[in-house]
Amino acid sequence: MRLLKLSLRTRIFISMTALVLLASILIAAVTIYQYKEEAEEYHRERLERKEERIQIAINNALKSTTYPVNEQNLPSIFRERQRIYQISEEHSLTINIYSLSGELLVRSEGVFSKDTTDIQLNHLILDTLASLYDKKYLVKSEKNGERFLTSYTYITDIRSKPLGILHLPYLEDDDLITRELLEFLRRLGEVYLLMLLIAIIVAYFLSKYITRSLKTISETIDQTRLDKRNKRIDIGDASEEIYSLVNAYNSMIDELEESAAMLAKSEREAAWREMAKQVAHEIKNPLTPMRLTVQSFQRKFDVEDPNILQKLQEYSNTLIQQIDTMSSIASAFSNFAQMPAQKNETLDVTKIVGLALDIFNEDYIIFPSEKEEVIAKFDRTQLIRVVTNLVKNAIQAIPENRIPKIIVDVFSENEEVIITVADNGIGISEDNKKKIFEPKFTTKTSGMGLGLGMVKNIVQTYKGSITFTSQKGKGTVFKVRFPKE
Repeated sequence: MRLLKLSLRTRIFISMTALVLLASILIAAVTIYQYKEEAEEYHRERLERKEERIQIAINNALKSTTYPVNEQNLPSIFRERQRIYQISEEHSLTINIYSLSGELLVRSEGVFSKDTTDIQLNHLILDTLASLYDKKYLVKSEKNGERFLTSYTYITDIRSKPLGILHLPYLEDDDLITRELLEFLRRLGEVYLLMLLIAIIVAYFLSKYITRSLKTISETIDQTRLDKRNKRIDIGDASEEIYSLVNAYNSMIDELEESAAMLAKSEREAAWREMAKQVAHEIKNPLTPMRLTVQSFQRKFDVEDPNILQKLQEYSNTLIQQIDTMSSIASAFSNFAQMPAQKNETLDVTKIVGLALDIFNEDYIIFPSEKEEVIAKFDRTQLIRVVTNLVKNAIQAIPENRIPKIIVDVFSENEEVIITVADNGIGISEDNKKKIFEPKFTTKTSGMGLGLGMVKNIVQTYKGSITFTSQKGKGTVFKVRFPKE
């Protein structure tokens, strides 16, 4: 499981290195096994050749002897002129001859190999030898840490009648083969060590090449956002699988763009529908008293009434008041719907905030005029709109039974401009905190609740943010921050 958590590049690197190591171990194991097989084949064939030549020498001895050729005379025949020793010395092999019943009859001196001679052959060897078609029995054995290959065959006369059993103990001397094996493994190790170094280098660059495209795709996918235009991936040479992945991503981006456009359009239409309902509702409020005023004027109009001028003035004032209300509603809607233009004027934020506060004559609005300059790029008109809306909101949040106090401050922090507007109003409840920037939300008895929504819209256009902290019954602090550049 830990291997699966590693990066693809690391896994490719480890896999290629492990593959070379596994191949070297496997080839070394196969080589050792092959050498052992060849060594066993070599010793068996060598013993067979020696056995064949010894059989020829024995047959020649049987033909040239003066003794009758039978089982009883075998010791005399091979001791005659020391023939058994001559044959043994000539072939560098110990020779033992047993009777058909398994008793030792003749043996050469054990000078050429370790003595493994048994005085009496067991019945298993005799029965096995008798049952074999080619009358040849090979037995593998080990004694004192040395391995022997022993051959049992019949000695026959000219009529192929068995006379005795030829026993040839052969010591498997693997010193030469072992030295050759070790030399081969040493050279093989050197070759594979070189191959391992080459594989590590190749694996490093190959894994880097393979994962380069994947890294590009990964970084692009990490930057994919629903609220912005996403770039398509364009890569150079890559494998067919990478191209398929890139094409799938590009197709997804195209579909995402279409879906985002449709969603944005749907959201705008829904927002405008909600706004139209709100405006229609707000306009209906002054229309009703206007209608009632006109109807009342029609019913009660009398030219001869001595108070006709006074009544006409009252009717006119009522209509003008409702018309002003409708005009303010239209202006608020127009201001909110108008997107701020990014003029990016270089201006002194402290000075502009002071100018925006000049329209308020209230003494309880505190703003130090001697503050240092804070230079930034912002639209002059939009900045004034931000400040005036926040101050108006603060004024309206202070109850009549409380001495009002509003503090406006401007300062810079970490290449950002920060404007704060603090009041000692009623504060914002926990239920209203999530809704405070919604376009049609308001806690006032009049107005459409577009001020704070418009402020947030302006600030976000200039890559800024607006936040607030509030204590119920004690007041609220709004903080606007935006970059200087």
